[in-house]
Amino acid sequence: MFRHQGKYRTAKHNLKIASLLSFVAGIVNVTGFLSIHKLTTNVTGHFAFFIDEIHRWEPWQGTVYLLYILSFLFGSFISSTLIELTNIGDRINIYVLPTLLEVVTLLLVAVLVQVTPDPSASLIACLLLFAMGVQNSFVTKISDAVVRTTHLTGLFTDLGIELSYLMFPKKHANKKHILTNIKLRLYIISFFFLGGIIGGYLYTIIHFNVLLVAAALLVGGIMYSRLKFKAILVKRRYQKRWN
Repeated sequence: MFRHQGKYRTAKHNLKIASLLSFVAGIVNVTGFLSIHKLTTNVTGHFAFFIDEIHRWEPWQGTVYLLYILSFLFGSFISSTLIELTNIGDRINIYVLPTLLEVVTLLLVAVLVQVTPDPSASLIACLLLFAMGVQNSFVTKISDAVVRTTHLTGLFTDLGIELSYLMFPKKHANKKHILTNIKLRLYIISFFFLGGIIGGYLYTIIHFNVLLVAAALLVGGIMYSRLKFKAILVKRRYQKRWN
């Protein structure tokens, strides 16, 4: 799930990582909205607010929205940089470090609200947007831009286009590929919504500790990927021994 890259990934690999990460993004999205009433998984809305504040000549408030946008950008930059540095070091799994960075960021937010009587809503938003920038960057790189998990605008656009292809089978003959892409989009959308619903329910009970659930899911995904890889290696050694 976290190991195969680009052309070496199958549709099954993409479905697994898309389901996990879109579920996590759904949790982060609803947590940010319910707690600080901010969008914390994408920057489209923040860009509109930034332009509005500049138009009304409220530069300070506009700067806050600019920080939200830059936090997502910085998360994407750091994630990609870590991947490139790991490539230089010839590590086995180059996506562990950015995933762990996202985990640490989510844990930091959960701890921050516990130890700080009145934490800054803008700081929380920046940290969550940073985490989503990290996630969107490494899942884009690992899937060769096939999977995006932190926002739905592009997904619904792609889904609409691919559904239209089904109406013209002569022009778009690769029906199996189209259906695979449609299935992937539906999985991402469904798990994003599911993460939002379950995350929203858990937030009413455990508040920001719901981010601990999201962090645990990410760690579980890394462990699952590692254990499965080891199991495959053991199976191959066993088969070689008896062949």
